[in-house]
Amino acid sequence: MTGGTGGDSGLIAGRYRLGDRVGRGGMGTVWQATDELLGRQVAVKVLHFGGDEPGVPTADARLRRERALREARTVAQLVHPHVIVVHDIVEDAGTGLSYIIMELIDGDSLADRIAAEGPVDVREAARIGLALVGALHMAHERGVLHRDLKPDNVLLEAGTGRVVLTDFGIARLDGGTTITDAGSFVGSPEYTAPERMEGRAAGPASDLWSLGVLLCTAVSGESPFHRDSLGGVLCAVMHDPIVPPAAAGPLLPVVRRLLERDPERRLGAAEAERLLLAFLATGLAPETAPPCPATESHVPLVPRAMRLRFGGVRGALVASVLVAVMAGAGAATATLFLRDGERAGDGRAGGRTDAAPTRTVTSTVSTRPGGQGPPTGTADAARTPPPGYRRVSDPAGFTLAVPEGYDRSADDSRVAYLSPDKSIRIGVRQQSPVPGGPLGAMRRAHQKGPETHPGYRAGKVTRTTHNGLAAALWVFVGDGFEPGDEDRHTYDLCWEEGGLMYDVWVSAPVRLQDDAKRHFDTALDSFVRD
Repeated sequence: MTGGTGGDSGLIAGRYRLGDRVGRGGMGTVWQATDELLGRQVAVKVLHFGGDEPGVPTADARLRRERALREARTVAQLVHPHVIVVHDIVEDAGTGLSYIIMELIDGDSLADRIAAEGPVDVREAARIGLALVGALHMAHERGVLHRDLKPDNVLLEAGTGRVVLTDFGIARLDGGTTITDAGSFVGSPEYTAPERMEGRAAGPASDLWSLGVLLCTAVSGESPFHRDSLGGVLCAVMHDPIVPPAAAGPLLPVVRRLLERDPERRLGAAEAERLLLAFLATGLAPETAPPCPATESHVPLVPRAMRLRFGGVRGALVASVLVAVMAGAGAATATLFLRDGERAGDGRAGGRTDAAPTRTVTSTVSTRPGGQGPPTGTADAARTPPPGYRRVSDPAGFTLAVPEGYDRSADDSRVAYLSPDKSIRIGVRQQSPVPGGPLGAMRRAHQKGPETHPGYRAGKVTRTTHNGLAAALWVFVGDGFEPGDEDRHTYDLCWEEGGLMYDVWVSAPVRLQDDAKRHFDTALDSFVRD
């Protein structure tokens, strides 16, 4: 393939050098590529809208290309941890080809995982659903509909389980065409909402129907609307009794509400999130309100920037906070870890990235005016740590909860609490604010990672918030402290408060990552400046 400038074979826009082809669909072909300017791996999607496409008139192809690029530019504005990142959009006047440059994801699609390993369990399905509903809600708030949510378009990052929604290639802005595009059906019939089948305008509820079908497929291996013919699929979606798979178990209340044929009665994004969180916190089937016309203004919602989740929610403290969130009363803060996805394999699907971020969230939901500043009740949480933890008032001027039996160690710049075998370390650092704030500090630390941490890899810095304050999360893997030690995983959250910059971090062997997440969760939730 020849592209870009200067006639250099395989070079797009003078900087993106194509490598292996990693996927092909109706809207384009995806290639692995190297961004030679920035020295990083990317995915290049070549759009199939050239004027020489068989059977497509030149004027029609031009219109489709312009529309696709306009929508790609819109999708490029969707910044969310569970949405594929669009780096660049390139048009080549010489060849008439158009390219979308995206992040490269190291991992398989959900469809590939199901095909290789079978259905996932309900907790994993809920974790995936929670990530997707956050991504969809953010897109919907910006007037963008995905319109093709299915397992093929959900990537699972290897090593971290990060869920990434991709292929917005047929996305539409509100008010756009919903069922045909140049005479062809847009979307995958088994995952398409009834209103779109009827040619009615699509809305956010249409994507949520698709989420319901996806959850069914994830736990059973097959869509409940799978039939041997397109006519059979259409009849199943429009008229047949809807029978969710028994494997959905405690998620059945959520699935049934998502698969309401009347979009006005269908479960909304905020309520779907609440129910999935309730299940992940308790393991029990969540209670649902009777179906009603869709409205979400009264449901407290975790901020869009806080949609990075994984690991199991543990402890009575988090459960009690979740109850407060679901009730919408007062203010509450919770650091939620949902269960890690299993490694999805080393295959390529829609894009890969060699930097495999591990993600977490500090979620703040507040009914205080403006939603700014730390919520009330934080100090109370520190005074009543979860079982197995003790509250410590550190001489350095802060209070937090650490596991029983952990001993204090300190140097000139930081305080650490070490497990009896010193394998897990919970640390706190206080310093004066630095240029660029928490995000700048974490990005510089990430850049210096190979110098300061032997074997540094899989590093990622994410902009987030902590108790309503701007924060940054740095996650990475490195070698052990001594030759032959186990690889270690580190979480580090940085924020500014009261004129100081704080880091709270947890480092532990990779095999003890679940314990590290729980300790990180508890330390952040209980941290109070004295």
